[in-house]
Amino acid sequence: MAQSEVTNLAKALRSLAGPATSLLYPLYASVVAIEGPSRLDEKQWLAYWIIYSLLTLVEIVLQPLLKWIPIWGDVKLFLVLWLILPQFKGAAVLYERFVRPHVRKHITERKGSYRMHDT
Repeated sequence: MAQSEVTNLAKALRSLAGPATSLLYPLYASVVAIEGPSRLDEKQWLAYWIIYSLLTLVEIVLQPLLKWIPIWGDVKLFLVLWLILPQFKGAAVLYERFVRPHVRKHITERKGSYRMHDT
């Protein structure tokens, strides 16, 4: 195999690894969590989707800058792995540390102006 073929194969595998890691596995794990008995798994995957959505929004806004960072794809892949791997549960960590305090503050401020319903 020529050097350029190896490089192209590596790029193709990397382009598949991102969506498989950030979308396919979390989709599968979310369905398993919803169907399983543990509420902790549900919370982990809800936290993942919230953090992943925020990451995607930030990425859209910063796209002109990120295109100048050649390793951004690899950095994002490792970040997503940290978010999803059960050893780290990075999504739950980020949610508890950064998102939840803001959500709790706004819920307290707006208490009574809207209601969340259990289904």
